[in-house]
Amino acid sequence: MVGKDSGTQERVEKLLETPNLAGALESDRFKQFLDHIPIAIAVSELRPSERIVYLNIEFERLSGQSAAEIEGKPWKFLAGQAAVADDERSLSAAIADEQDYIGVFSIRRGGDAVNVDAWSNIIEDDDGTPVFRLLALADADRRGSVDPRELERRIQEKDTLLRELQHRVRNNLQMITALIRLEARNMPDDATVLGFDRLAGRVEALALLYRALSAEGANESIDLGVYLSEVASAVMHAHALEGIHLDLQVDTWPVSINVAMPAGLVVNELLTNSLKHAFAGREGGTIALHSLVDERGCEVVVADDGVGLGPGVEWPTAGKLGAMIVRSLRENAKAQVEVESKPGKGMRVTIRFARADAVAAAPT
Repeated sequence: MVGKDSGTQERVEKLLETPNLAGALESDRFKQFLDHIPIAIAVSELRPSERIVYLNIEFERLSGQSAAEIEGKPWKFLAGQAAVADDERSLSAAIADEQDYIGVFSIRRGGDAVNVDAWSNIIEDDDGTPVFRLLALADADRRGSVDPRELERRIQEKDTLLRELQHRVRNNLQMITALIRLEARNMPDDATVLGFDRLAGRVEALALLYRALSAEGANESIDLGVYLSEVASAVMHAHALEGIHLDLQVDTWPVSINVAMPAGLVVNELLTNSLKHAFAGREGGTIALHSLVDERGCEVVVADDGVGLGPGVEWPTAGKLGAMIVRSLRENAKAQVEVESKPGKGMRVTIRFARADAVAAAPT
């Protein structure tokens, strides 16, 4: 137990190392990226006294408050009260006093009220000193007419599943935060928007999973075929290229989160790589995504008929986030991963899940 668990924990701890977020927040490219995340995000600086230093566009839309109104001010200037009848917490007090998922809150927006799910997380520096607080809001009313207390119970159940999967990465929000940190830390001074473009795809894959987990009537399983189809659709939409055809074939295959999350991230990575690099100098080509089921289990194939990997190039690249996600796929999801590539004949990645392992947390 010690060897495998401690190794996983060390990798997660490495993932959660924090870069100079203050510098990142001064970058127009970083702000542009945050402005396109489909989750409302606000950041406060804790020292010398806590003040809000950034809100993204989605936060302004969802909260009904502009950056000009509350940037530079403490959280008490953010409106919102707990939506549960016997809960007297204000949103600002919950942000300061609690961590992770903090509940459902009602925010007055003009003449209307909107219910939001809220998360609050402290970001520490390399010495473990708290330096920033990150707040995220998601529209709870999209779930339909459901009692706020029931919404909180459902979200807390989902957070429990994600805690079990990610150990110290306590929920979907923290995984997003970790990805942002990793990309910002590795970004050279002369980087283009390409790094954030790739990160945006990873965030979108996680956002799709979050929506599937939060959907009305959702249980503890995810339909891998449906989820990977949504990931593929998002990638193709974001990087649409003339002459590139997607060959999509999927079967229904309910899986637990520890299969769906790394599988979605790997498929996002592979499709993005193909669209950006596989057809250089060509007028078109085909990318295949197949997730097919037989009596042995499920086989996911991502392939293209492009230029293939160059001499000496391997995928995933050691030390990069893609390699960490593939390790998670092998260790947490118990998947077999095979990579084939020939110059001028494309690349093919095959991911196999045994039936017993892939559906351990879901009905067949």
